Formats: sequence, structure tokens, C-alpha cells
Amino acid sequence: MSTPERPPPTGLETRLAAMIKACGPISVDAFMAHALYDPQAGYYATRLPLGSRGDFITSPEISQIFGELIGLWVAQSWLDLGSPAPFQLIELGPGRGTLMADMLRVCQRVPGFMAGLQLHLVETNPGLREAQQTALGSHPARWHDSLEDVPPGASFIIANEFLDCLPIRQYVRGEQGWHEKLVGVDAEGRLTFGLGPLLPMPPPCAHRDDGVGAVREEAPGLAGLVDHLSQRLHTGCGRALLIDYGDLSGQPGDSFQALYRHQKIHPLDHVGEADLTAHVNFKALISLAKASGLGASGPVTQREFLQSLGIEARRDALIRANPHCESELTRSVERLIGEAHMGGLFHVVALESPLNTAHGPPIGL
Repeated sequence: MSTPERPPPTGLETRLAAMIKACGPISVDAFMAHALYDPQAGYYATRLPLGSRGDFITSPEISQIFGELIGLWVAQSWLDLGSPAPFQLIELGPGRGTLMADMLRVCQRVPGFMAGLQLHLVETNPGLREAQQTALGSHPARWHDSLEDVPPGASFIIANEFLDCLPIRQYVRGEQGWHEKLVGVDAEGRLTFGLGPLLPMPPPCAHRDDGVGAVREEAPGLAGLVDHLSQRLHTGCGRALLIDYGDLSGQPGDSFQALYRHQKIHPLDHVGEADLTAHVNFKALISLAKASGLGASGPVTQREFLQSLGIEARRDALIRANPHCESELTRSVERLIGEAHMGGLFHVVALESPLNTAHGPPIGL
């Protein structure tokens, strides 16, 4: 069977290939950082990735119910922790603003919530910032390039499909030991995968029973993010809700993937034009959180989380009010909670200061 012809190299691929020829192969996480965040040609710096005209669709774009239930979670958490005022509501990677707009539609019904609210969105893409401002309408907000730029204070932090964009390093078990997977250049000048030299010792993410060919992944930026969350949640009350896809089994595997116009492609094609993601290591996330002194609830599946918040009752209420939308509402909720869809693959974790534990675990977890 013939190998499909690769698409022509993008300008960013050509630039990376020249850099690699001059300086040597780069790690997978370095490649991801260039492909996603290069200021001139990176995916998240230059494109509007969401929706039918983009490359993927997230849960808030599937149904308004998702955002409404996340809003319910935030409002109840705010009440649980004594209704602090003022307080920060922070979203990491807010997409087109759909999730936050749906959340606020629910939260504004809670007495005192909007009066104490200070809304902060962590987003670097100028086009998405514009879309978020449009979606939020009259709700005032401040935009930031990173979480550490947000002023301190009581904080409720939402991150839906944010962690999967953190660049990863990959390691492969060979006959003699472990090698790091690298991105180099082939004889035709195109980017290609290869293995670095034998590592003097196994990477921290390796398991003793990993066989030859096993692939292990780690996201170097995860520790830094958890550290920022820890500092914020230890200095002011609050909670962080993290929703993403990943595997809880702890088995090795290559989860690095690219999406281009809603289709999976080779990760080294359409460089800068395709979304690059990898499964979130929830075990590592919780371990880092606990090491930093945070309490962790979960993980639970997105199905369990949304069902416990009443997604099916909300669906049925919308169907009664809009019977002509029954099939659409049924399909969208099934995508969100179906075991074979996002309901089984996505997982939910909440982090908070141990000082909050007297209030009991957050709803849904």
C-alpha cells in the first residue's frame, strides 16, 4: 500500500526545519510549543479553532446545558465557601466565550454573586478575545496572557480542555533502555520523528514493567500550572475545576494527536495550522496537587459529573419547553455523557485549599 502524499510544508515547518538543520533535533514539547504558540505562525496565536469552520468542537459548543451546569457548580462553590466578596472568576482558555456566557446566565440569578464578581479570562489569541467580548456582551471582563497576571484574591478557576494543550515530552523503551522521542529532518527536508541517544537512566514517568516499544509521556508545564494554582488557592479561598480528556489506567501509549478541519492527521503535517493535543495524566496532576498541599476531589468521568448536576433533568425541561428541538437536545446530551463519547473519555477534578475541607467536597465530586 502506498504512503499518502504529505501536504506541502507550511512556512512554520520550513522555519523549524532550518532551525533543526542548524542546531539539531528538538524534543516533542519544543515542537508543540512552536506549532501552537509561535507569535507569528502558531496555531493558537493566529487561528479561530472552534466551531464547524474550525478544527474541533468543545462541550460548551455542543449544548448550552454544559455551561449552565458549570455555572451551577461555581455558584454553589461560592456559596459553600461563604460567598466571598470581591472574588475572581477565572477561565483558562475561554474559547469563543460560550462557556462563560452560559455560566453567567445561571450565576446572575444567585443573590450577591454578580455584585462581588471580578471576571478574568486568560487568553492570548486576539481573535478569540474579540469573540469572547462579543459573547459576554455587557459583562465587564479583564484579559490576561497567563494565570499569574491575574490579581490575587478569592478565586474560582475553570479550565475546560486546557490541560490537553500543554506540550508533552515522549519517551520510548528500546532494547537497551529509554530514549527520548525527537523531531528531526529527513533527506527531503521535511520534519520527521526519531529517537535520541540512550538515556543514562529511565525518565521519571517510566514504569519498571514497561516493555520494549512502550511510550511514556509527561507534560513539563503541568507542575508550573499546579504551582500557580496552589499559590492562588492557598492565599485566598476558592476552587479550581479542571475538565479534560485522558486515561486513568496508567498504561503506556502514544496519545499525541493533531486535528485539522475536524479530521485526525499526522502531527507533523500542517504545522501551525492544526491543533495538537495529548491525553492528560490525571494521576500526575493529583500527585502534584497533593504535593503542593492542595486537596483534590475526583477524578470522576464527565458522565458522572454532569449526571450528578442534573443534566438529564435539564434536558427534559428544555424539551418540554421546545418540543421541536427534542432530537437535537437528545443527541447533544448523549455526546456529552455517552460512555462511548465525551462522557467516558473526559474526566473532572477539583482542587482547593485543605482549609476548605470543612465545607465537604464540591457538588458533583
